[in-house]
Amino acid sequence: MTTQQGPQRPAARRPAPQRPGRAAAPRTLAEELRGRADDDLATLLRSRPDLLNPVPGDLTQLAARLSSRASALRALERLDRFTLQVAEALAAAPDGASPATVRTLLTGPAKVKPHPDATPLTAADRAAVAAALPRALETLRDRALLWGPENGLRLVIAAREALAPTAANPGRTGLGPTLADATLGMSPARLQQLLASAGQPATPDPVTAVAALTALLTDRARCDALLATAPEPARRLLDRLVWGPPTGTVPDATRPVTAEDAQSPVEWLLARGLLLPSGPGSVVLPRELALHLRGGRSHRTVEPVQPEPAPAGAPRDPQTVDRAAAGQAHTAVRVVEELLDLWGLNPPPTLRAGGLGVRDLKRTAQALETTEQQAAFWLELAYTAGLLAPDTEADERWAPTPAYDGWLQQDTADRWTLLAESWLAATRVPALAGTPDGKGKQRAALGPELDRTLAPSVRRAALALLAELPPGTPATADELLPTLRWQRPLRGGPATGPGPAAGPTQAGPASTGHVPAGHVPAQQAPANGQGRELRDDLTTWTLAEAELLGITGRGALAAPARALLTAEADPAEVLAPLLPQPLDHVILQPDLTAIAPGPLLTPLAQALALCADIESKGGATVYRFTAESVRRALDAGRTAADLQAFLEQHSRTPVPQPLAYLVDDVARRHGILRVGAASSYLRCDDPALLGEVLADRRAADLRLRLLAPTVLAAQAAPDVLLATLRTMGYAPAAESAEGDVLITRPDSHRTPPRAAPVPVPDGPPTPDDTLLAAAIRAIRAGDRAATAVRREPAPDAQRLPRTPAAETLAALQTAVLLGERMWIGYLNAEGLASQRIIDPVKVEGGFVTAFDHHADEIRTFALHRITGVAELEE
Repeated sequence: MTTQQGPQRPAARRPAPQRPGRAAAPRTLAEELRGRADDDLATLLRSRPDLLNPVPGDLTQLAARLSSRASALRALERLDRFTLQVAEALAAAPDGASPATVRTLLTGPAKVKPHPDATPLTAADRAAVAAALPRALETLRDRALLWGPENGLRLVIAAREALAPTAANPGRTGLGPTLADATLGMSPARLQQLLASAGQPATPDPVTAVAALTALLTDRARCDALLATAPEPARRLLDRLVWGPPTGTVPDATRPVTAEDAQSPVEWLLARGLLLPSGPGSVVLPRELALHLRGGRSHRTVEPVQPEPAPAGAPRDPQTVDRAAAGQAHTAVRVVEELLDLWGLNPPPTLRAGGLGVRDLKRTAQALETTEQQAAFWLELAYTAGLLAPDTEADERWAPTPAYDGWLQQDTADRWTLLAESWLAATRVPALAGTPDGKGKQRAALGPELDRTLAPSVRRAALALLAELPPGTPATADELLPTLRWQRPLRGGPATGPGPAAGPTQAGPASTGHVPAGHVPAQQAPANGQGRELRDDLTTWTLAEAELLGITGRGALAAPARALLTAEADPAEVLAPLLPQPLDHVILQPDLTAIAPGPLLTPLAQALALCADIESKGGATVYRFTAESVRRALDAGRTAADLQAFLEQHSRTPVPQPLAYLVDDVARRHGILRVGAASSYLRCDDPALLGEVLADRRAADLRLRLLAPTVLAAQAAPDVLLATLRTMGYAPAAESAEGDVLITRPDSHRTPPRAAPVPVPDGPPTPDDTLLAAAIRAIRAGDRAATAVRREPAPDAQRLPRTPAAETLAALQTAVLLGERMWIGYLNAEGLASQRIIDPVKVEGGFVTAFDHHADEIRTFALHRITGVAELEE
């Protein structure tokens, strides 16, 4: 044994060492993983982050997780169409196939005539398949769905089980089980009958009988000769099953039919093993015969190259697109601000099950002058941006959050950037609001049932395709969907609505019903052609929402959105020059209106909305001054002088006389009457005015009573008394218990501080480089400990290894990085000394976590109790 000297060595990536006598070809998946470099393991773990929860103890555990069904299915869902077709071809081929075999399954042998229903392949198509195949195989190998030598490719067990075609699940290939699988459990006598009916010599046992039948179906010349003797109806039946599904229903399918007894086309096929029973009343076409009839092809259509979107619309001027998108971006910010100002004044209640009531959604849509579906979009957008939340009070209501006040102080471009980034990452799908759930109940806007983990990836993928088009080129959802389906064919999501009605021949064997003897059902339509997938709807909704938000302009991606997607520039900086400059003035009219000829500065817009009502929107916003709106400003603490000065400062024209009179008149009457709490009371220095109120029949419900010449008591709450008096034409003011006028702010309701809702994760997050490096070091160390040749050292029990504390720490940290085994001396809590052989895994917080070979388990050692360390001799 030698003691380690020198400073701590830096971490270094290195491939696992080759052991003497190890075979060149790995025998197991774990062996192949040991031969991979650290960079290759990092690529694997980055593409399949679920493998790291928790970190595997060694490569054998990692291989076991790679073979689990859940992890394999998750990895298959993220394959493109051609890579998936390669995996399906491997699943249909015998285990240990070569790339040439896979290529032949995809394209068919060059000299064999393809089936007439198959998509014809040109020389260029075959060349494209040959060019794309290595990349697809590399992808499968990088993700550990495929392993083995170059000429002995093997799918991991879970992937083969998921993709291998069977009678019950033919998959996307439409193939059935192999003849060997279809004849499992068949009696030896029946197998010999099949051989004899097919004109083949008898064999000594069932194994050779199955091998002989398989050889017959895979020998093109002999199989063609046998099929040439089949009656034409039997050939037509085979053609109806060849592309799947490979099953049909017949009565008494398991009866032993010989060539001499066959009376119908189905019986002729059953007698020779060209159809095999898959149940008491069903038959299946063997995979070998289906491939023969198809001309050797596993797929009707092979797609080695991603289809590119082909927009039909003419390209538009990119500057026009950017201006249109910027205008809509400004509108989006304004609508969200108007919405939250509205809900700050009148927060709607939260439903008991969560979300917003239908009536409140309808009222909000009317206030925004938009549809209920668009109102739901703006609500969800504000919610995902963290600007709107429930207030969590006893009577819970929806209201703006404190973050909304900070958002209002930002520039319009920055405000839009927050909305766009929140929308892009959100799993909330506003378009689902109002649609029925599984129980037939309508989903509520802002409710808990609108999250879909597929939404963010579809949004990014759709916008990325728009970004690849020439600037200014619009595209529709139908033009983008072929590419999106090719990129992730298994990530379509559940259908959001019923598709076309499926007839009896489209629903599958279980729904075909009874078929007379000698008949099988017609070919089924492909599964991906039935109904409409969630991805299809999400793509349509994405483009509509992008147009509303200003991500696109006139259907084409705008420059700020390109910056948002690529992160090469600040979207706010790109958007800011395109936005209209906010104005600091309005034009006052003699008819008590004010015209804003463009967007106003936020403080000006808020102040104007306080003392006037918006009458119409558009390129120019029209505000109308009324007695109620002026009183609203006075209630908020403004004075008549304040309002007059505000109007003079921000008007390009003199303040019209009718408007000045209106402000002065309302201010003169404002606050003469005072409302307080008794139940409530009404106080006024003018007894005649109190007498007028007391005599008014409209005040009968208040049950007023004269307490003093200047005081009336009411049997109603102060807010009810205030509202009633205002409807009667008075301008009362509320006062405190001390008699001071209360200043009320209509937009004062806010929730407590709330964070934006976190998107529902679509599986574990992708690990960063630091975590990957640490995980790989731990896996390598555990694998070395698990596979090392155990040799018990014979150290001197009286001489513990002793090294300085700093050297001990450096040596243990280096051992963790390089996966080295160490010899340590250790004093336990009772002061007893012992020697340990450990494989350090982690050094942290004054402790060493390591595999103790004496205890044969993971243990934790206190650093201050380690007397010293030494390396073990190999």
